[in-house]
Amino acid sequence: MTEATTTVPTQMQSGIRVDLQLVADQIKPNSRVLDVGCGDGMLLAYLRDQKKVDGRGLELSMARVSGAVREGLAVIQGDLDSDLKHYPEGAFDYAILSQTLQSTRNPKEVLEDLLRLGTYAVVSFPNFGHWRVRLELLLRGQMPSTPTLPESWYDTENIHLCTIKDFLTLVDNMGVTIEAGFALDGHGKKVSYAATGWLANLFSEQALFVLRR
Repeated sequence: MTEATTTVPTQMQSGIRVDLQLVADQIKPNSRVLDVGCGDGMLLAYLRDQKKVDGRGLELSMARVSGAVREGLAVIQGDLDSDLKHYPEGAFDYAILSQTLQSTRNPKEVLEDLLRLGTYAVVSFPNFGHWRVRLELLLRGQMPSTPTLPESWYDTENIHLCTIKDFLTLVDNMGVTIEAGFALDGHGKKVSYAATGWLANLFSEQALFVLRR
C-alpha cells in the first residue's frame, strides 16, 4: 500500500493537527490503541502524553518509523493492506485510520480488520462528494484538484476515493454501527451539520466516524 496524499495543515496549540485532535478526543484514557498509517507518530505521542494510552503504530515509510521510534514510540514498518491480519482479534480498544482509507487496495477488508482488532474503529477520509469536486468535474471535465486532494490524477496515491454517502452505504452493508460522526471543513474543524446528512456530503471536505460491531 502506498501513502495517502491529503493535505490537512492546520495545527492546534497542542501541536497536533485539528483533525487529529478530534480523533484524540474520541479516545478514552488508559486505552489500548493501534494507529494505522501513523506517520511520524504525532497522534500517538499526544495520546501517550495526554491520555496515558498503551499505543502501537503501523507505518509504511521507514523514515517516518525511524523518527517515531526516536521519540520513544512503539511503531513498526508495515503495509496495512497485508499486515493487519497478523494482529490478534480484540487486541486493542481503538484502531485508528486517519486520512488513509482512500489509498488502500481493499477498503472494505481494511475496515473489517480494524473492527476485528479494536472494539472501536476511528476512521477519517476526504469527501469526494464536496461541491468543489463536483463543480470541477462538471465545468472542466477533469479529475479535480482541491486543497484536501491536491495531487493530479496521475500523481496521487489515492486509488479509492469515495463520498460520505458511499462510506455510509458501505458500513451499512457491513452491518457496522456508527457511534459518532463528524463533518469537517478543509482544515479538519467540525462543522455544524450532521455527518450522515446530505449537507455533509455536499459541503464538508472531510469526515470522521467512530465505528463498532
